[in-house]
Amino acid sequence: MSYDTACLCFSRSMRVTVASPKNLEHAYPADELMPLTCRGRVRGQEPSRGDVDDALGKFSLTLIDTLDTLVVLNKTKEFEEAVKKVIKDVNLDNDIVVSVFETNIRVLGGLLGGHSVAIMLKEKGEHMQWYNGELLHMAKELGYKLLPAFNTTSGLPYPRVNLKFGVRHPEARTGTETDTCTACAGTLILEFAALSRFTGTSIFEEYARKALDFIWEKRQRSSNLVGVTINIHTGDWVRKDSGVGAGIDSYYEYLLKAYVLLGDDSFLERFNTHYDAIMRYISQPPLLLDVHIHKPMLNARTWMDSLLAFFPGLQVLKGDIRPAIETHEMLYQVIKKHNFLPEAFTTDFRVHWAQHPLRPEFAESTYFLYKATGDPYYLEVGKTLIENLNKYARVPCGFAAMKDVRTGSHEDRMDSFFLAEMFKYLYLLFADKEDMIFDIEDYIFTTEAHLLPLWLSTTNQTISKKNTTTEYTELDDSNFDWTCPNTQILFPNDPMFAQSIREPLKNVVDKSCPRGISRAEESLGSGPKPPLRARDFMASNPEHLEILKKMGVSLIHLKDGRVQLVQHAVQAASSLDAEDGLRFMQEMIELSSQQQKEQQLPPRAVQIVSHPFFGRVVLTAGPAQFGMDLSKHKSGTRGFVVTIKPYNGCSEITNPEAVKEKIALMQRGQCMFAEKARNIQKAGAIGGIVIDDNEGSSSDTAPLFQMAGDGKNTDDITIPMLFLFNKEGNIILDAIREYEAVEVLLSDKAKDRATIFKGKMIPNYIIDSNLEMENMDQKLSENDSHKQNFEEASSASQDVVAVSEEPEGESSDVTDPDSLSPAHADSDSVSISDQDSYTPGTDEASTPEPASMQGDSQPQEQKTETESNSKVNWDNKVQPMESILADWNEDIEAFEMMEKDEL
Repeated sequence: MSYDTACLCFSRSMRVTVASPKNLEHAYPADELMPLTCRGRVRGQEPSRGDVDDALGKFSLTLIDTLDTLVVLNKTKEFEEAVKKVIKDVNLDNDIVVSVFETNIRVLGGLLGGHSVAIMLKEKGEHMQWYNGELLHMAKELGYKLLPAFNTTSGLPYPRVNLKFGVRHPEARTGTETDTCTACAGTLILEFAALSRFTGTSIFEEYARKALDFIWEKRQRSSNLVGVTINIHTGDWVRKDSGVGAGIDSYYEYLLKAYVLLGDDSFLERFNTHYDAIMRYISQPPLLLDVHIHKPMLNARTWMDSLLAFFPGLQVLKGDIRPAIETHEMLYQVIKKHNFLPEAFTTDFRVHWAQHPLRPEFAESTYFLYKATGDPYYLEVGKTLIENLNKYARVPCGFAAMKDVRTGSHEDRMDSFFLAEMFKYLYLLFADKEDMIFDIEDYIFTTEAHLLPLWLSTTNQTISKKNTTTEYTELDDSNFDWTCPNTQILFPNDPMFAQSIREPLKNVVDKSCPRGISRAEESLGSGPKPPLRARDFMASNPEHLEILKKMGVSLIHLKDGRVQLVQHAVQAASSLDAEDGLRFMQEMIELSSQQQKEQQLPPRAVQIVSHPFFGRVVLTAGPAQFGMDLSKHKSGTRGFVVTIKPYNGCSEITNPEAVKEKIALMQRGQCMFAEKARNIQKAGAIGGIVIDDNEGSSSDTAPLFQMAGDGKNTDDITIPMLFLFNKEGNIILDAIREYEAVEVLLSDKAKDRATIFKGKMIPNYIIDSNLEMENMDQKLSENDSHKQNFEEASSASQDVVAVSEEPEGESSDVTDPDSLSPAHADSDSVSISDQDSYTPGTDEASTPEPASMQGDSQPQEQKTETESNSKVNWDNKVQPMESILADWNEDIEAFEMMEKDEL
């Protein structure tokens, strides 16, 4: 079904105009239009798209979802014809399983929105004089069909229901689910309460309130946050991460809007409690990052999804304008970079998921910000949206979703919300008061932008307004004084007010990332300068730490020795300090990005060449940005390894006789990598291997490190230095314990045995007389797969993440593990090479999280395995390499599953 989906264009007065519908010729009565093939999408006739298809119920979804949009666009004649088609043709008694959430917001909401504007037009006396509540009767029928989903002990609805058979009927094909998302269960109150108020039947509002009450009672009490998914029978949180995007978004929206529509103070109190938690933990202006509900200071991911774009609009309704402007501006910068908002993007604004199904949330927030500020800047934002839609998404039969915002490829998809919401908000953005045939201020928008009249708050009030059984947290938050409605001026209706907030963020997203201020600019005193520059920061400097605290930047020491920086503007000493902190974080992003581009080095090899290995054990090693460049010394450096004293290598070596002409083994931590290198070089070592001190770390489950310098000239370091993760390092340590004299080759890539022994044959008597070699050959042949993995990694030019050690064992690498597998590390790694310092990690306002340990449980899971590895006897098959690789592959598969389940 296509309304020709209308040609979006601008007139000189900057208004959006919409062409006439095209007789619904392409897809009616199907649920959705397929704009590339110009036909309708009928469920069961097209390849399944999984959960996305749960919105389709063979009930002319797009037609119903678009009813009140036609009236907003002043298409009253077309609206009247569309209502007649819905009444005549739509069947709600189909044997089909649909999403309770999608059916509620799109179909039930569409019918109620259509009814609301129909009775408004009828009262005006010009149109719809024949209308007698037919849409409301259909809405009530649909409401009863959704009620069986609420047949749970908790009151939370099943996520799906069969329109004909309900939930537990033998033919229902649903009712076995145990989990639902918070938004799915918490985004019912507006439609269900409106249905009860319109019809006088209280059961709908009662069921929706019970679901909201249950979610509220199950909130995490110490953080006042809710998780993403919940068990509908037990109330246990299944996914314990919390944010304002997918899975939770409209739950918060409906708490505030339920207060506005229904006048119930309990909804406002709940919203304010949650909002305080959001601003305390999730909001890291201009970012909104998911956290763990039980550990809200710990970020749950390093990327954001596009659904959070609605939140600035909700903040406008709340009256908290500054963070709304900040987040909206950040999102706009992402759009200017990619033409559309990707489904997900990282904290350093790279594409995480490249799709864009023409979502309307950003247009929604743009409209509300323009209404709040009167700033014409937001008209320019709207113009950009429309131009991009016409230029990149417009196809002959409508507007096609973007399959990949980076390439501009299309998907044969046009969701109903594009006409229901996107058209509506863009038209309202540019419409003058005289363009409207009714007062839009008399209505509240549902999450699907359907219109419900505010007079419902005084109609058929059969529900007690106050939930007396619920305790609310007393909050000392002066910001709540601004909650609408209020008698104060929310914010100055002055365009310069919004501009002053946007100004520090105008370069937050750029094709080359924000540009730092040059030393020349510093000397001239031009441009804003924070009191501390990212390149000068040292985590061991107490003065620097005090400055960070003043700017609202916290420093967190991680278990693996790294450091994360987190900025919370609300914790800054002043607004100016908060802005300084934001610029500091931006500089840190730029610094890491620049050094990633400039100093990416491929992985290196540590090859055990002594008896009984003879070159068959190859360990993947991280390079150093100083010392001998092994890529220019093809023969590499060969020598016996020895453990130095002290093991951390941070002071003068006390066993120089043992170290001389050997390759030194040392532990990571306590000082800079360059300092370790200088100490062992002074003791006569010909090379060095730094072993990670974090139990269980492995190159198979984390991208490699680049060992950075100390910010000083490192030309005096001439020996090669390599970095091994804990698991690989233990292989060498185990070999030393077993065979004492262990010789290794440090090189840019693994060498074949002929090269290692320079044409010399391995003595036959070793193979003939040593019975253990039969077993050894079998074990080492299994290790060939490990060698092959290294060679594949080398050929793929896997990026290496720089780390720079600091006192207390701190380091400065950052990367994004959420989309990481060993073969994809190159797309998500960031490094800082010449710092004494640290770049922010997983909890920070602006940069991705460290990637060596992917998830809180990873080190713990690998600990026992590593401990057992330390007791490996190479002559007895205690734990063959095949077993180790199998364990690593299980870890990798687990992370890939986490990636698929994220949104």
